[in-house]
Amino acid sequence: MHRTTGKVAPVPQPETFEFTPEHLAEAKEIIAKYPEGRQASAVMPLLMIVQRQAGGWVPKAGMDYVAEMLSMPPVRVYEVATFYTMYNMEPVGRHHVQICTTTPCWLRGSDAIVQACEKKLGVKLGETTADGQFTLQEVECLGACVNAPMMQITSYGPQYRDEYYEDLSVESTEAILDTLAKGAFPAPGSQAGRNASEPAGSTPAQVFRLTTSQPTDKKSAE
Repeated sequence: MHRTTGKVAPVPQPETFEFTPEHLAEAKEIIAKYPEGRQASAVMPLLMIVQRQAGGWVPKAGMDYVAEMLSMPPVRVYEVATFYTMYNMEPVGRHHVQICTTTPCWLRGSDAIVQACEKKLGVKLGETTADGQFTLQEVECLGACVNAPMMQITSYGPQYRDEYYEDLSVESTEAILDTLAKGAFPAPGSQAGRNASEPAGSTPAQVFRLTTSQPTDKKSAE
């Protein structure tokens, strides 16, 4: 299925699909968490396993396989896979670069991050590099607004990674892409040295410091 047309994506589709023993064990463990008769609730995590095993996308054969495993009509699985943008209906590159451009990230300079990626990779949003290493995509809020601008990079293959890179600048963005192109993985999280989501430029001691001028309970405040 294709998200915009509702038809099978115009890419070569494998005729069959089945989980590897490792992924099958993972799927069975997930299914076992749901009560009898509610196994269909496992459809979303199982589709994510399909996507990981297939190298970054969900082929129709994979959706059919999940439908049979969960005793669901195939169309119900198609509906889930084509509704949520976290499922890719077409192959993506080895590294799926997803740049958040929602308002908080935009206010903090996500346009410059998009431009830096397009220039560095030589592709536009929605395109994949000729060597198949990078796919560049614009996405909506990724939930790390306080550390904007940020991007999520999912790397498929033997070394599967799904990381957030936050507090980005043009320079740090280019460095991240350079590191990935060399076959290594840059450290995720803040690229500006921030600890988690603490105020920029602060230290843990500054964040959690209490003084006598800051009462800690009602009695002391009186």
